[in-house]
Order: sequence, then C-alpha cells, then structure tokens
Amino acid sequence: MDPDDGSRELGRPECLRLLATAPIGRIVHTRQALPAVVPVEFGVDGDGAVLLRIAAASELARALDGVVVAFEADAVDAAARSGWSVVVTGRAALVTDRAEAARLERTAPGLPVPAREEVFVRIEPELVSGRELVGGRTRYGLHASA
Repeated sequence: MDPDDGSRELGRPECLRLLATAPIGRIVHTRQALPAVVPVEFGVDGDGAVLLRIAAASELARALDGVVVAFEADAVDAAARSGWSVVVTGRAALVTDRAEAARLERTAPGLPVPAREEVFVRIEPELVSGRELVGGRTRYGLHASA
C-alpha cells in the first residue's frame, strides 16, 4: 500500500508483541469446503505460536488438527479511527505430547478450561503479517478534518 494511505505494515516482532495483548481472536478454517470464522480466546507461546484450549470432543478440534489455518486478532479505536490487525497463517495441530501439554497447562497465559476433557491446539506461525491504521487520515494522506 501507499505510505500516504493512512496505514503501515508491521514487522513480525511487532506483530507478535501486539498479538500477545489481545484477549480474543478469530480462527479461520475450512468447514464443508467453505471458510469458517470462529471467535476464540487464545494465548501466545514464547516462540510466537498461537495457542487455543478447546474441548477435545468438539467439532473445532477435529477440524483444526493437521490443517493450515489463519488466525487474526486486532484492536480498534473507532472514535480515533485507528487500530491494528495481525494475521498468523500456519499449520494447526493438537498437542498430544503429555510433557508439552503439562508445560502449557502451567504456562499458557489466561486460556480458559472449556470442558472436563480439553486439548491444546498449537498454530505454528509460518506467515505473520499485520497492519496499523493511523487515525484521522484519508486514503490520500490528508487529515480527515481538512
């Protein structure tokens, strides 16, 4: 995009830093050959992987295991007309290793326990991209008040 359009690209480190500040995101996967978007609570592991904790018997757990997904989180200030959005694309996998699941149980930030039998889903960040919208600018770089 043009640098005067009121937005800027974010680098990977900034994307991962912002991602860790959002409490809710959206997992995008395929359901019946169509895109499906589901809001979820999530965490970010130390290596930048996105972590979900969902019911082991859920349709979502079955749909995510071993497939490429997109995950998006954002923050928007509607009054200031500004915000950011980060998209992580990568392969999702159920965490089946007991030692890794135990580590995530101890360290995963703020993930809810949705069911008696839950499973962690890990999304490896193969592609990470983000944009920040700078408030008060039109697509031609002029202040909206001008």
